[in-house]
Amino acid sequence: MEGIVQAAALLGAGIAAVGGIGAGLGQGIATGYAVEAVSRQPEAKQDIMQTLITGLAITESSAIYALVIAFLLIFLKG
Repeated sequence: MEGIVQAAALLGAGIAAVGGIGAGLGQGIATGYAVEAVSRQPEAKQDIMQTLITGLAITESSAIYALVIAFLLIFLKG
């Protein structure tokens, strides 16, 4: 029974790590659009970058939560 719990915890940690992949893709897409926006309107660079950094911080927080959950599953149940 202990082996099943350990296997489930490690499987759950792997699934939680997938959250990092989604965050990385989202950040890449957002950065690409920000670069495109700055190339079209260089005078709005400051506003675009401020919005981009705020959005990236919010997006990165979900990846950090996924990492914390994965670590908890590995070290507490794995």
